[in-house]
Amino acid sequence: TYAEAINQATRQAMELKNNVMIMGQLINYKPGIFGTTVGLSKKFGSERVRDFPVAESLMTSAGIGAAVAGQRVILVHIRIDFMMYAMDAIVNWLSLWRFKSNNKSNVPLVIRAIVGRGWGQGPQHSKSFHSWFANLPGIRVAMPATAFDAKGLLLESIFGEDPTIIFEHRSLFNLKDKVPIKPYRINFGDAVVRKKGKDLTLVAIGCLVVDALKAADILSKKYKIDVEVIDPRTLSPFDYKTVNRSVLKTKRLIVADPGWQSFGAGAEIVAKICELQSKNMIANPLRVSLPDSHAPMSKTLENEYHLNTDKLVHIIKKFLKK
Repeated sequence: TYAEAINQATRQAMELKNNVMIMGQLINYKPGIFGTTVGLSKKFGSERVRDFPVAESLMTSAGIGAAVAGQRVILVHIRIDFMMYAMDAIVNWLSLWRFKSNNKSNVPLVIRAIVGRGWGQGPQHSKSFHSWFANLPGIRVAMPATAFDAKGLLLESIFGEDPTIIFEHRSLFNLKDKVPIKPYRINFGDAVVRKKGKDLTLVAIGCLVVDALKAADILSKKYKIDVEVIDPRTLSPFDYKTVNRSVLKTKRLIVADPGWQSFGAGAEIVAKICELQSKNMIANPLRVSLPDSHAPMSKTLENEYHLNTDKLVHIIKKFLKK
């Protein structure tokens, strides 16, 4: 599973290098943060698996200090909503440390930021700030949608030299995939075409890759609509070349973004592709995202709020009728 792949990557990194450590709230509890840290405390001890109190700003600052001192730190924010308490440490210290030191010092810190959804978690446990951090120079941003990518991108981040935020959507933790047992790394800035097609390019970010592939399958079988699905895997850096090649072929673009619409990742991707080839496109590109509103707690309203497979099918059918 996605959660097991994260656990395996963490364990293997800690076995490979003694200076790899993990910090976070509840990481040494038996369930192990949705299974992603289970067994690590027993194997590596409390010096390298540091449970932390509810003090997000202090925890992040401590992680930065440890990384500057030579540790390879994995910092788990169990809810990204409350990672906001650490914005000063992330924006004013972590992101610009290498820049201010003229590349003489770096902070190899990895933040695992978990995004909630469902179960009545409401407005304080459901937000995803990927667009915010992709806008910030000096930080790499990843949004793995498969267990394979979750392991490879985490290992790349741990042993890379740039501070990184990995957005993990809670809905993906039980998703299964074929994952090599041996350690491996996935490069940032390399998107993958999950499904080839000729009628439309659908760029799906993070957890929406799952819905995009299901929607593409339905559209192919029921309506003979051939959708090409691209999974960016990372937002910063972003692989515009792969998306551009696809749009040159399909001449149509939809971006599905699991964040708010205004000033988001979807808008940036659309803008860049329009700059590259607006004259070649036969339809105006479309952003599909969450409404500019906070997530409701009511299950019925929450279902209306979030994107899903059926909504993508309806939107794409309507888009191609234009």
